[in-house]
Amino acid sequence: MDNEKIRKHIIFYGRVQGVGFRYRAYYAAASYGVSGWVRNLYDGSVEMEAEGTESGIDRVIAEIGSGSFVSIEDMKVKRIPVEGSHYFEIK
Repeated sequence: MDNEKIRKHIIFYGRVQGVGFRYRAYYAAASYGVSGWVRNLYDGSVEMEAEGTESGIDRVIAEIGSGSFVSIEDMKVKRIPVEGSHYFEIK
């Protein structure tokens, strides 16, 4: 069922820092009703937790990846328990 809320922990690899990735994630999450957070990691990757419908989370990822300077080369995705968060933040 597409209305079921899920939460995913995702680590993005590639050209994902210094290219507006976190801000694209923030605005895309607001557009698709996704909550959670995003932050840069010291190794050059970006970590995100996203909570919403499967299709909403997929749309957020697609919108981030469509950025002119963003290049997602790989992602580690793990489904985690829903927390019931209500907003998306940049950490």
